[in-house]
Amino acid sequence: MLSRRLLRIKAMQILYAYFKTDEHTVEKSEKELFYSIEKAYDLYHYIFLLLTDVTRYFESKMDIARHKNLPTREDLNPNTRFIDNRVINQILSNKSLNTFLNNKKLSWVNYPELARSLYADIKDSQEYNLYINKPDNNYEDDKRIILDICQNYIPENKLLFQILEEQSIYWNDDVEFIISMIIKTIKGFKENQSDEIKLLDLYKNDEDREFVRDLFRKTIKNDDENSELIKTYTKNWDVDRIAFMDVLLMKMAITEVMEMPAVPTKVTMNEYIEIVKYYSTEKSSVFINGILDKIINTLKKDKKIVKKGRGLIGEV
Repeated sequence: MLSRRLLRIKAMQILYAYFKTDEHTVEKSEKELFYSIEKAYDLYHYIFLLLTDVTRYFESKMDIARHKNLPTREDLNPNTRFIDNRVINQILSNKSLNTFLNNKKLSWVNYPELARSLYADIKDSQEYNLYINKPDNNYEDDKRIILDICQNYIPENKLLFQILEEQSIYWNDDVEFIISMIIKTIKGFKENQSDEIKLLDLYKNDEDREFVRDLFRKTIKNDDENSELIKTYTKNWDVDRIAFMDVLLMKMAITEVMEMPAVPTKVTMNEYIEIVKYYSTEKSSVFINGILDKIINTLKKDKKIVKKGRGLIGEV
């Protein structure tokens, strides 16, 4: 489930802590790495639960309106299209989701203000009002409004980020990636599917778990060698003054290029340049791209980069 980019970011975060403190052993840090990955998977299910809680909040508001002392005709006969949304009902009845949530004891019950906040944003939106007032309604309409909430309302809700930060230090940078996984999951839903709809697995395959483990271990193992390599190609720079994050990301990229034979060099380069844009300084991407390009070209000439797999043999 988790993209390789998120796995790289998780490794980067734990490696940063490992190199910056004397208290972390490799074993302890690796355990923390996999725990942080599991927490991201918790968040995947937790956001699904939030979608259903928001729907329940809409329903509760309708119920309160029905029981007013002087209810209007609209109060007594509300438009229930949103609370009857077929995609939400598929999520509500999903056995694997409910089992996971029960086992992990995940709940938004202590944060009712979050559903209230999202309700206020959604009910006044143009998309929501077009949806509930459309003359007819089909499954794709139901799916479209839920995807819109995932894309435009959940990630923009500041209260959500405050709450998540309170609950876990591992969730600070995960929301955008996790929501993209939720969107991917929902896009795969089909009408009339049963409550056995399969959600995404923690890892796409065993290779992904091995990838992040090896990236973490080998970046530490190759640290001295990679440090010397970076020094060689930054002769006009004081390495101690280069941002630590920049150096770490270059070490990870070099490790991946040399130690991951199934990953194309261009993929590695592109991934780390994108990560740099989020986690380092404004000018770092150009600097790192230039240094890595020189290092990789030299490693290729020295035949120190060996790629294996379909379309990778003899990569230049």
